[in-house]
Amino acid sequence: MNLPPAPEQEVLQKRITVTPQARIDAHEVLLAQREFAVPAVDLSDVLAACDNLAAAVAGGIAGLDMVHTAEPFGEVLRRLARPALAGAAGSGEAAPAGAARPSERWVSDCLGRIDMAAPGRLAWREIDSEPALRRARALDIEREQGRVRGPLHGMPIGIKDMMDRAGRVAGWGSPLRSDARPAAVDATVVARLEQAGAVILGTQHMAEFAMSPTGLNAAFGPGRNPWNVEHVSGGSSSGGGMSVGAGHVPLAIGSDTGGSVRLPAALCGVTGLKPTQHRISVAGVMPLSPSLDCIGPLGRSVEHCAWAYAAMAGMDPADASCLAAPVSPLAFDVPAGALTVAVPRLAAGALLSGDMLRVFDDAVRTLAAAGVRIVAIDLPDLDLPGRLASVLLATESTAMHRLWLQAQPERYGRQVRRRLSRGLLTASIDYYDALRLRAPMLRRFMDLALEGADALLLPVTPDVAPRVADTLGPDEALLEKEFSKLSFWTRGINYLGVPALSLPAGVGARGLPLAVQFVGPPLGEDRLFALGQCFQQHTRWHLRLPGADDPASISAQ
Repeated sequence: MNLPPAPEQEVLQKRITVTPQARIDAHEVLLAQREFAVPAVDLSDVLAACDNLAAAVAGGIAGLDMVHTAEPFGEVLRRLARPALAGAAGSGEAAPAGAARPSERWVSDCLGRIDMAAPGRLAWREIDSEPALRRARALDIEREQGRVRGPLHGMPIGIKDMMDRAGRVAGWGSPLRSDARPAAVDATVVARLEQAGAVILGTQHMAEFAMSPTGLNAAFGPGRNPWNVEHVSGGSSSGGGMSVGAGHVPLAIGSDTGGSVRLPAALCGVTGLKPTQHRISVAGVMPLSPSLDCIGPLGRSVEHCAWAYAAMAGMDPADASCLAAPVSPLAFDVPAGALTVAVPRLAAGALLSGDMLRVFDDAVRTLAAAGVRIVAIDLPDLDLPGRLASVLLATESTAMHRLWLQAQPERYGRQVRRRLSRGLLTASIDYYDALRLRAPMLRRFMDLALEGADALLLPVTPDVAPRVADTLGPDEALLEKEFSKLSFWTRGINYLGVPALSLPAGVGARGLPLAVQFVGPPLGEDRLFALGQCFQQHTRWHLRLPGADDPASISAQ
């Protein structure tokens, strides 16, 4: 005798069909109950983006046992770290060429260049001329008395407008911060840079709340490329890319949550470092996505970035997430024959232009000719880590902005508000699964890409910087797809938590810069600096300045 199904079983067996409009209506009600609102014109796109992220999580979690919980990621990074690189001939602490020049003159020269070299003052939010000159004079006196703090002594730098300075308000790229309280103390990175002798000229342009890979800022204007101001600078550390690329300063400090140091560095033709996750303190720095946020330098050369890293890195009592691990000595002048690079097999396509592939292949030939051992591998999966990074970013950034999104959502730029809205509709189960997947995906990446190698070589962007006009317009869904392509090669690296160093490596259309990046093991910055220095000793791309060189005359050798 066949019994009829129990009522609850009958309900489970039914397929419930919900029309797209009914789904939108239901989410509008849910959001309203929690005092949020997503503009009706954007809600269907936001839901579609959340569906794509949920599908990525579901695909990634399929092979993960239910007993696997999210591991403390900082501990995972420490366990997977390798010993410090052997074979260095020196510590790399020698002062940079020209560093012995009087700091006051150096600062004055930089201040003068800001108004002379495009994009000019757009790269800056505030310029502190007199305080910088006073500090420079004090540092010159120290030098005369025989006290030199290190290679940053007297060096003019800029900082992204999201880092606290005592008595001042960091703007975070938005008018929403205009009535914020001044900071009581300096951010840890600001204090450490000044202790190392750096002279902060001012704060720099950034994408609104650090949420645009192009450098878009709805209130203060888009970041513009020093090589051609009709093209974007990249972001979100747009001011760092603009100011170092234009020669305003030799060094700037930005942040990288999905590529925000490496993208402007690559598109503006400078060097940029995303360090190991939690390697540099974020105390006193605007939070965006704490699981992904990193502080990193943009500089004229690998050495500039390495000096800044050495000054900033290390545990910090003010930041409980900061790794308690010693900072390895800077590994410069390592014999090329002692270094190994994994090189994936690539082909031109939607995510890699012919020009970028040519520049990538040229970089491989340069490294091989220098004596670096090259190991060919299959390209590891970067798509899924990139999507999982987007899940973490959506949830965490929206949590950070919760109160403002409830009280004054209309004060956000449309692109930023759409991105933040994803976090309102991302399921908590997807967020936790993205955390659960992080450690096993890092281990798999290291097995496939870094086994027996010091670093993996990758492009940084699909092509040269897009035109500013092409990053604006009413079709936000189309723009978001293009932005996702722009950060394809960087976003997943943040999810994996490993360090990456972007290096100018050639030019593409209209003479605009292109770059490659070395991706290393956790706490493997020493390996990246050694490889980066080797590459820059055999190329001249990092020496170029807009208007100073004909790109066609620069040989890759």
